[in-house]
Amino acid sequence: MVGTMDLLTLLLLLLLNIVGICNGGVTSRYVRKAEPSVDMPLAAFPPPPGFNAPEQVHITQGDHDGRSVIVSWVTPDEKYPNVVTHWEANSKRKQKSHSIIKTYRYFNYSSGYIHHATIKRLKYDTKYFYQLGSGNATRRFHFTTPPKVGPDVPYTFGIIGDLGQTYDSNQTFEHYVSNPKGQAVLFVGDLSYADDHPQHDNRRWDSWGRFVEKSTAYQAWIWVPGNHELDYAPEIGENVPFKPYTHRYHVPYRASQSTSPLWYSIKRASAYIIVLSSYSAYGKYTPQYAWLEKELPKVNRAETPWLIVLLHSPWYNSNSYHYMEGESMRVAFESWFVQHKVDLVVAGHVHSYERTNRFSNVQYNITNGISAPVKDPSAPVYLTIGDGGNIEGLADRFTEPQPSYSAYREASFGHAMLEIKNRTHAHFTWHRNHDNEAVVADSQWLFNRYWYPEEEHC
Repeated sequence: MVGTMDLLTLLLLLLLNIVGICNGGVTSRYVRKAEPSVDMPLAAFPPPPGFNAPEQVHITQGDHDGRSVIVSWVTPDEKYPNVVTHWEANSKRKQKSHSIIKTYRYFNYSSGYIHHATIKRLKYDTKYFYQLGSGNATRRFHFTTPPKVGPDVPYTFGIIGDLGQTYDSNQTFEHYVSNPKGQAVLFVGDLSYADDHPQHDNRRWDSWGRFVEKSTAYQAWIWVPGNHELDYAPEIGENVPFKPYTHRYHVPYRASQSTSPLWYSIKRASAYIIVLSSYSAYGKYTPQYAWLEKELPKVNRAETPWLIVLLHSPWYNSNSYHYMEGESMRVAFESWFVQHKVDLVVAGHVHSYERTNRFSNVQYNITNGISAPVKDPSAPVYLTIGDGGNIEGLADRFTEPQPSYSAYREASFGHAMLEIKNRTHAHFTWHRNHDNEAVVADSQWLFNRYWYPEEEHC
C-alpha cells in the first residue's frame, strides 16, 4: 500500500507541471458584464403536470457519515401522499419513508405543504431510485450515495454561491449541470433572492426550487445560510429570521450535536465539511462558538484528511463590495483554523471570484501593532465564489494594489469544481461563464495541510 501511495503521489507531482492554469497575484481584466442581471419571469418555472404533483424536489445528506438522505419536496394543494418510495437500482425490493409536513405564512404569502423525509440505512456508493406522488402526478428520480468515508477516497464537489434566478444564473447552473464530474454541490449561501422583490415575494422561493430541481433532486446539495436567507423584515411584520429557509431546507444538524440547522458538519468520502453561519451569533459563550470549539478537535485526519469550512461572508476579500464584513468572525475563529490546519474555506457574498494564497493574520492582539497578513503554511486557502449570477449583478471594484494574500481575482460569473484525488492532493478549477461554455479561467493543485503540508506552486 505504501509503495502504491508513493507512486500515486509522484504521478500527481509530475502532473503539476503539465495540467491546468495557475495564476499568482493576478487581477483579471476580463469582465463578463457589468450591468445588473435580470430575473427570469415566474412563468419560466411552471409547476409539473398533474394534480398536487410534487415539486421543488431536493436532497441533501441526512446523517453525519453519508448513509442517509433527506428528501424534500412541496405539494401545492394537499398534504398527502407524504411518502417517498425508494429502491436500489438493481433490486425490485421497495421501501417507504414518511415525511414530516410543514407550512408557513410570510406577509401575504401562504406556502404549500413542505415535506421532509429521511431515508436511512442506505448502502454506500449505490444508485437508488425514489418516487413521489401518486397517479398521474407520480414523479421518479434517482441519486447515488457517497462512497464509504476513508482517507484516499476520491470525490468531486461542485461549488456554487449566490445563484439567484436570472438569465446569468441559468448560464452558471447549466454549465455546472453539463459537467459530468460533479457528485455533490457545496452551496455557500444566497439561494432565491426573494428578498430583492417587494415584500420578499415568496413565490420566488417556489420558482427557485423548480429552477434548480434538475440537479438538486439527483445529487446532494450541502446548504449554507447567507444574508438573503435571513428574510428579516419587521417593516412588514416579519420578525423571525430565516423563516422561509429553515422551513424549506432541512439539514442533519443534530447528527453533529449542533443546536441549530444554521451550523453543522458532515463527513463525505474523504472530506470533513463544517458549515458556519455568518449571520448567527458567534462570539464567545454563544452556541455556535461553543459548538465549533468542540467540533474542530473531533476531526480525525486519518479518516477524513480534507477539512473544509463553508460560510457566507468571506474573511479575506479584496473587493470594495462587502469589504471587511467577515472581519469579526475571522478574529474569533482564524487561530483555530490555523491550529487545526483547515485546508480550504469557501465563501460567497461578494459577487465575483477570488482565490488566496495561504496567509493568516493571527499575531494581532490590539497592542502589538502587528496587523498585516503573513504567509502561513498551516493556513487555509480562501475561496470567494459569490459569482452565481444573481439579480444584484457583479462586484467589479477590486481594491488596489492587489494585496499579497490574493492570488487571483476576477469580476465574472461562474462556478467551481474541487476534485479530491487522495489524502494528499486535490485539484481546484474555477469555470468562468463565457458565452455558451464554461471556461477554466483559474486552477490550483491543493496540498493537504495534514498529510502533505508543502508549498503549492504552478
